[in-house]
Amino acid sequence: MKYYFLIFLMIFALTPASEGRVYLDINAPTFVQIPIVLAKWKSVDKTPPSFSEKVYEILANDLVLSGFFKVIDYHLLPPSLQGKEGIPPTSFLQEWVHAGGEILLAGEALFDPIGLNFKIKFHLVDLVEQKHIVGKQYEGSIQILRPAVHRMADEVTLQLTGEKGVHNTKIAYEVSQGAGKEIFIADFDGANVKQITQNQSINLSPRWSPDNKKIAFTSYLKRNPDLYLIDTDGKNLQRFAFYPGLNLSPSWSPDGKQIALMMGKEGKSDIYLIDASGGNPVKLTKGHGNEASPTWSPDGQWIAFVSDRSGSPQIYIMGKDGSNVRRLTYEGSYNTNPSWSPKGDRIAFCGRAEGRYHIFTIGADGSGLRRLTSNPGNHESPGWSPDGRYIAFSSNRTGGSKIFIMNANGFNQRVVTPSKGGESSPAWSKRFD
Repeated sequence: MKYYFLIFLMIFALTPASEGRVYLDINAPTFVQIPIVLAKWKSVDKTPPSFSEKVYEILANDLVLSGFFKVIDYHLLPPSLQGKEGIPPTSFLQEWVHAGGEILLAGEALFDPIGLNFKIKFHLVDLVEQKHIVGKQYEGSIQILRPAVHRMADEVTLQLTGEKGVHNTKIAYEVSQGAGKEIFIADFDGANVKQITQNQSINLSPRWSPDNKKIAFTSYLKRNPDLYLIDTDGKNLQRFAFYPGLNLSPSWSPDGKQIALMMGKEGKSDIYLIDASGGNPVKLTKGHGNEASPTWSPDGQWIAFVSDRSGSPQIYIMGKDGSNVRRLTYEGSYNTNPSWSPKGDRIAFCGRAEGRYHIFTIGADGSGLRRLTSNPGNHESPGWSPDGRYIAFSSNRTGGSKIFIMNANGFNQRVVTPSKGGESSPAWSKRFD
């Protein structure tokens, strides 16, 4: 994706990340959300207040969805601070100490209704130490307002946690439509929903290419479950792997040169490797069991997959050439849908417990099994964010199946898709930088 004319201007020199203070260690077993005050944004010149309010709304929602911050809306501030707009002078920071937060995020917006261009600026302030952390300005055409605000939230996350956020990412997923399923994509926060397949067939298991330019998926468009590629704008549909039988659950290698998938060429399902062009299939798994749902390790050396060779579906790991197979899960009688964290340390999967399906994670060495969901209903198809801090999954806890996200420790579970249900199999893109 190209963000036309988006310009980033640094207002103040930044302290190098290696020297800066990390306010929140998100890798700690438990952490307390940082209370962050969002002052009312100032509308500069003739900018409509509704424009500034829109920027404020997107930014506040991003920070809430991140799970790292306790956002204090300006409406909840003491009366003396509710009406204060924009970026306060350094000499006035003391009056914000009683706002109830450790960090102050203040900003202003300028919108030109004739040229349809904007300019937004924010400052981040440490209220405890009474010092400025960072200030930046973003400008561009109105079409890229949301990406600009998402980048602002990414910068706030970087300054306070040591790693930028994933607000400028997208999630692909399936949506049931009548007897079929179509592939949709949406922003991290559920906005900008776009349908990218419209073939009235059954389209399954979308997976982003490593360069974010294409999505691989399985479709019954030709009455057989074949693999297809499509651009993220819904153009250039291409059937590229259509071997007899099953061609399901594609998983791109980290370098984008190969795809692991489940194929049924020999009467049962096995894990195969094919070139990214769809050719040169190589069978990796052996034996009499059925194998499914491959997922690559981030270093490209290992593949986790599902096999019923032991009698029930369990998670296994093998080398990328099919060697050194070992069983990973031993607890529970039904474990499927593995997804390897980009950090390489853990694998998320769907397991049956107490008569329902839940999301679990386990160490790549088989240690540290954790159950992340406990709500009523079924929770399935986990997929990691590109930074390994979040997991997207589908859940019918509210009725129809919807896409949720949560922090990697199971905290802050929130629905992100706006439809009435029928959504499943989320796949997270890399960052759109």
